[in-house]
This record gives sequence, C-alpha cells and structure tokens, in this order.
Amino acid sequence: MPRTPVNTTDAATVSVLPSAEPPPRHRWWILVVIGVAQLMVVLDATIVNIALPSAQKDLGFSDGDRQWVVTAYALAFGSLLLLGGRIADLFGRKMTFLVGLVGFAGASAVGGAAGSFEMLVVARAAQGVFAALLAPAALSLLTTTFTEARERAKAFGVYGAIAGAGGAIGLLLGGVLTEYLDWRWTLYVNLVFAAIAFVGGALLLQRTTRDTSATLDIPGAVLVGGGLFCLVYGFSNAESHDWSSPQTWVFLLAGAVLLAVFTWWQTRAAHPLLPLRVLRDRNRGASFISVLITGAGMFGVFLFLTYYLQQSLGYTPIKTGLAFLPMVAGLMLASTLATTVLIPRIGPKTIVPLGMGLAAAGMVWLTALDLNSSYATDIMPPLIVAGLGLGLVMAPAMSLATAGVAAEDSGVASAAVNTMQQVGGSLGTALFNTLFSSAVANYLDGKNPADPAVQAQAGLEGYSTAYWWSAVFFAAGLVISVVLYRRGVPAHDPDAAPVVHM
Repeated sequence: MPRTPVNTTDAATVSVLPSAEPPPRHRWWILVVIGVAQLMVVLDATIVNIALPSAQKDLGFSDGDRQWVVTAYALAFGSLLLLGGRIADLFGRKMTFLVGLVGFAGASAVGGAAGSFEMLVVARAAQGVFAALLAPAALSLLTTTFTEARERAKAFGVYGAIAGAGGAIGLLLGGVLTEYLDWRWTLYVNLVFAAIAFVGGALLLQRTTRDTSATLDIPGAVLVGGGLFCLVYGFSNAESHDWSSPQTWVFLLAGAVLLAVFTWWQTRAAHPLLPLRVLRDRNRGASFISVLITGAGMFGVFLFLTYYLQQSLGYTPIKTGLAFLPMVAGLMLASTLATTVLIPRIGPKTIVPLGMGLAAAGMVWLTALDLNSSYATDIMPPLIVAGLGLGLVMAPAMSLATAGVAAEDSGVASAAVNTMQQVGGSLGTALFNTLFSSAVANYLDGKNPADPAVQAQAGLEGYSTAYWWSAVFFAAGLVISVVLYRRGVPAHDPDAAPVVHM
C-alpha cells in the first residue's frame, strides 16, 4: 500500500492510515525525548507561580505588575502557537524542535539571572515565543514517528499523561526549588530538561521533509498578537490609571478592532492561521468558549490562592504546592470520568454546564476564606469542588473542539483549542489582578496602610473580589454552554486526530 499523503497544518495532523515505511527503530526513545520537552513546556505554566511571591520580594515589583510574569509567557505562547506550527512545516520539524529547545533554555537562563522586573518579563515572553515553536513541532514529530494505530494511541496516552501531570509536578517542583535553593532555580531547571531533550533529539530524530508550499500568515499573526496584547495591557492599565482613564479604553478598543480585523483577514488569507470554518459547528464553538473561560478561571485561582497561602497564612512554598494537589487530583479524576463514561452516555449539554456550576460554586466558597481558615475544613473542600468542575469542562471541551473536523483542519483545531486556554489565562489573569488591586485600594482608602492588620484584611478583600468575578465568569460559561451545546451524545470518529494539551 502506498504511503498516504499527509497535509500538515498549523500544529500537527495525524496520518489516518499506517505508513508502508518501517517506523523508526528508536521510536520509544524518541517518545522519551518528546515527553521531556513537553514536560518542560507544561511545567512553566505552574512552576513559576509558586515562586512568584519570592521573586516579587527579591526584585521589588508591585502587586499590579506581578501578573505580567504569568501573562507574558501565556500570551506569547498562545498568540504564536498557530504560527509556530506553520514554521515547523516550512523549516522542518526536527530543526524547529531543536531551535525551540535552545531558545527556551536561553530565555530561561536570562530569566533566572534577571536583576530587574523588566528583564524577567522579557525572558518569560521569550520563553513563550520558543514554546510556540517547540510544542507544535513536538506534536508533529509524535504523529509522524508513531504511524501504527495501536502504538500511536499508546504514545498519545503517555504524552497526554505528561501534559496532565505536568501542572502538579510544576507545583511541587516549584515549591522544593524555591524553598531549598532559590526562586531563580524554577527557571534554571529548564536548562537540564532542554539539554537532555536536545541531545536526544539531535541523535535520534530524523530530518523531515519540509513543506515548501507552507505559507506564513504574518499579517494574521501580527493582528492577533497585537489585538491580544492591547486587551491584556488595557485590563492591566486599569489597575494603575483607573477604569475611567482614556488610555485604558484606547487599548481595549484597539484590541477589539485588531481582533475584528484578524477575523476578517482569516476569510481573505490564502493560508489563514485559523480557518473560520473550524469554529462554525455549534459544539466546537461552545467548546472553544468553554476552554477560554476555564483557562481564565484556572490561571486566576493559581495566582491568587498562591499569594493567599504564602502571605496571609504563612505557608512555605512546598506546603503551597502540596495544598493544590487535591484540586489537581479532582480535575484529573473528573476529566477521566467525563471522557470515558459521562460524555459517551449523556452528552456535553448536561456535563459541561454541571462542571461550570461546580467551578462557580468552588469560587464562591473560596470567598469565605480569612486569616484563620484551616486547610482541611476551609481550603481543601472548595479546591476539590473547583477541580471536579474544571475537569468536567476541560477534558470534554478540548476533545469536542476537534471532533468532526476535516482531516486538513485537524492540526489547526488542535492548536487553536490550546491557544484558547493560554489566551484565556492571559486575559483572566490581567483582568482579575486589576480587580484585585482596585479592591485593595478601595479598602485601604481612609485607613492606615502601615498597619499590618489592615494590610492583611485588604489582601483578603482583593482575593475575595477576584474569586467572585471568577465565579461570574463560570456562571456565564454555564449559560453559554447550555445554550450552544447540542442535545445528545456526539458522534465518535475513531480516526479523528487526538487533541493534546500543549
């Protein structure tokens, strides 16, 4: 049987039929190499969060600025991910993979050595840029290395497990490195991962055929990247210049205009970053919105709860990382249950809104936390509820976001759903941090800010405000998912390309 041609898209496509060519002899070692690279990328979504209070104390940046350490990475990663897949097609997957590793390691070294807040943020943004090269190249290499259906399923299972566990590992590793070494080691540790993956990749990966027909949609990348940056900066600007500031609304309006022009351009571009036909199915559209909302809520919880645990309750970095594990366990349990049992039997119209409701309830429950809250009775229960809710939403939404797409769109759909999660995290972190800072300022108005008790209570007011707004987001997600998702069980395509969290 001749080899089936594969139309590579923005992230990676999966060969529907097995190849006649023999699979690489060292393919399982290649899986190890790709897994190490994937773990490094996923770790950086959470490992720095635990170290952020220590980094803020060391570099002396404000509460209003701290969100940029998280947002710079997620925004660069999310807005360039689709373009990164095209670059991998054009210049070859192996070359793109190795360049991504070297660049990510270099940016991590700069961030670890940062002597100022600005240097740290630039390094985090550079990490996101190279992660946008690395992640789609790794996924493409996985799909072309494992062409036999059963082996490919195993490989994607391992890859997905790394993606799911990476957040929890990041929380623990971030706590250990921050407490016993220094917050800078949460960035330096990437050099170890990158070195292992680079040596393995250089030795084991074969050069792939470059797709000379691939075209980079530079105008699309500029429009979507600029639009997202303006929105994030506009929300952040409201913290320092207030919501009534013309500068705030100029950036927000500019962001909306740029994204509107990006949408128009995608209907005109010969090789669009995001073909709009991918979004037109009701279930897929609902899934993209659901991923966006859960990304915003999840990133916000990690940021504010980290500060609450360390600054309000005096938790160590390690104890903080451990405190999040029940939430991660609930998320993974609910994800598995939703994709294997609930969605195939009930469908998303009931399950996803249920998850949104649980997540909203968990956020509302967190608003009751105070300076005397105990972990076992006050903190862990709402975290588990929120984790169960997020799991019921995230796994089905990420799966249904690619269900039923045409073969030539499977890669871009997979990349786009991951983009939505990163973009949601960027926008949510910026907005919630601004709302937090405004609530703190309002509470301190007319009070003595030098009083530690007043400062502590002001922090609680800020955290509570962020949780309430997060609950509002999830409540809106509940309504949207009820309206948009179709009734019934979605049709299953056994040949569909798997979606993987990047």
